[in-house]
Amino acid sequence: MALTRPSSLQKPAVLELAKQGVHIVSADLTGPQEALEKTLLGVDVVISTIYGGNLMAEIPLANASKSAGVKRYLPCFFATVAPPKGALLLREMKEDVLNHIKWIHLPYTVVDVGWWYQVNLPRLPSGRIDYAVMETADGIAGDGNVPFALTDLRDVGKYVARIISDPRTLNRMVLAYNEVLTHNQMYDLMEKLSGEKLDRRYVSPESISSKISEIEEKRPSPDSGEFIVLAQFQYWYSCGVRGDNTPEFADYLGYLTTKDLYPDIAWISMESYAREVLEGKGRRVYEHLKDLPAANTVKE
Repeated sequence: MALTRPSSLQKPAVLELAKQGVHIVSADLTGPQEALEKTLLGVDVVISTIYGGNLMAEIPLANASKSAGVKRYLPCFFATVAPPKGALLLREMKEDVLNHIKWIHLPYTVVDVGWWYQVNLPRLPSGRIDYAVMETADGIAGDGNVPFALTDLRDVGKYVARIISDPRTLNRMVLAYNEVLTHNQMYDLMEKLSGEKLDRRYVSPESISSKISEIEEKRPSPDSGEFIVLAQFQYWYSCGVRGDNTPEFADYLGYLTTKDLYPDIAWISMESYAREVLEGKGRRVYEHLKDLPAANTVKE
């Protein structure tokens, strides 16, 4: 069963889920809690993939899940490893939701998945993979040598399926990831596979930090385009400069990892994904974010 807003019932992605046999249910998170409770009665696991600009709307969903007797709730994390406060505003909002979940004693599991392959593959001078690559992948934060955890978006489902049926992960945080690479290693890989020489546009930590401060002063609304740009720069700094998004830092924060829990799970490598994209078999994510500035637009 999948819950969606009444206004989203006819969206192509929702209709496609229905074609695949998923039971689609209209649900209004701003409506009466009793209606949500009734919908969730008998549901063992709730997985939230709510829009990032509306994260606080998860609180009524969590409340209804508690009242309905849901046995495990997965809040909408599914991103990079980061400290609870000070690095990513999106993370801070997610932590506020998690604190509420703990306050109402709702059983939970947090799943983070590192950075997606789909938003990190560098562009080629020829433009041959532009159809699948985000403009935001044009720059390299810092010196490009900071490692970070990466996952193919298509592997997330298989990780989550194992996690939600595992008693070891109840009331814990889990990092699900495929491999750890640096930006320079990804550029090296694309040069090897494509035969093209890539322009490496490094952006200094100071420039990224300055841009973050500039946008933060405006206090953009979470559902605004400016907030998305802020999140983009904060991700660059957290992952590419601070080095937050690593298995080692996850361990420090108390995460379990899928490498330890499920070493048998087969996953897609970055090289395999890159070959698919070069063969014209890739898919672009976040179509609605095509106009965001890339890192190389930051003035030094």
